[in-house]
Amino acid sequence: MTQTKVKALFRADHVGSLLRPESIHKARKDFQEGHLTAQELHAIETEEIKKIVDKQIEVGLQAVTDGEFRRRFWHTDFLEHLHGVEGYVPEHGFAFKGEETERYDVRVIGKISFNRDHPHIKDFIEFKEIVGDRAVAKQTIPSPNQLFNAGIRNLDIYPDIEEYTNDIIQTYRDAIQAFYDAGCRYLQLDDVYIAGLNAPEIPFNDSGYSREQLIDLALRVVNGALEDKPEDLIVTTHLCRGNYRSKWAFEGSYAKIAPTLFAKEKVNGFFLEYDDDRSGDFGPLEYIPNGGPQVVLGVFTSKHGELEEKENIKARIEEATKYVPLEQLCISPQCGFASTHHGNILTEEEQWTKLKYIVDLSKEIWG
Repeated sequence: MTQTKVKALFRADHVGSLLRPESIHKARKDFQEGHLTAQELHAIETEEIKKIVDKQIEVGLQAVTDGEFRRRFWHTDFLEHLHGVEGYVPEHGFAFKGEETERYDVRVIGKISFNRDHPHIKDFIEFKEIVGDRAVAKQTIPSPNQLFNAGIRNLDIYPDIEEYTNDIIQTYRDAIQAFYDAGCRYLQLDDVYIAGLNAPEIPFNDSGYSREQLIDLALRVVNGALEDKPEDLIVTTHLCRGNYRSKWAFEGSYAKIAPTLFAKEKVNGFFLEYDDDRSGDFGPLEYIPNGGPQVVLGVFTSKHGELEEKENIKARIEEATKYVPLEQLCISPQCGFASTHHGNILTEEEQWTKLKYIVDLSKEIWG
């Protein structure tokens, strides 16, 4: 695939997940207890998705999502519906700063391939119909690299990492084509794994490979999955250091991955976490090709509702232009507001106020 220069779609964007309203929390509880059918739960979720699509458009966003309202976790719901993967409850959750996450993960139980009846394809078709021509319907899915996290690969089924890698690449090629055929033209790959390759001690890793080998493998996986990407499909990568009930999992700048992934990953844009000091400075952006991928600066936080100082945001964007031209930059929160069903510690009103603030500020900066 050749790298195509893509004009910025949206100066103001957001990562995808939104706080679940109480009606969804209640409906999911009722469903688990047998008081609601799956169809009734789906109908309630659909009504709430209609409301948040309207709300996203109202605050001025040009790309809208379904808020991940049909998911419990940002990644497991997608992965466990692939052939050869199942969800399960491990002994421990993931260690975040000051909290252990709810216990849930995925693991490989057979050869991996794309499920043509994957529910997220059907969900996207319904979501796109809700959006209509009012905005661009954005789909978020976990990066294929999430399948390289510790404990997921089954060594009895995949003793050879090359076979595992090739099956993951083909699975995602098929998934990307399926979303495209369903009408998706804006797809985001959420990648905590790649961000973790920057950390002083690589988290979620049991491979025995060096950092350099893992970085090269991560690049090969994403670029392999995108090899046959349709030209009019925009694909971005979102890098995150963990987002669970306003907590984070690890820290580290982008310096270790930038020479390889920023320079060579064949995506149309990077959503980068830059809401606090854990992410380091903008120096690694020098590896972004000029005129290449858009850089969406996550200089706003989704972890609390307080609005960032306008002049501070403008100063940070000015600082970033030392490495990437202003016309190649966009802004957004560093992550979603509810990467899991629990949600971050802020109110829905604060969420919408922040998103409108980002849209309004983008108009001041770019016109």
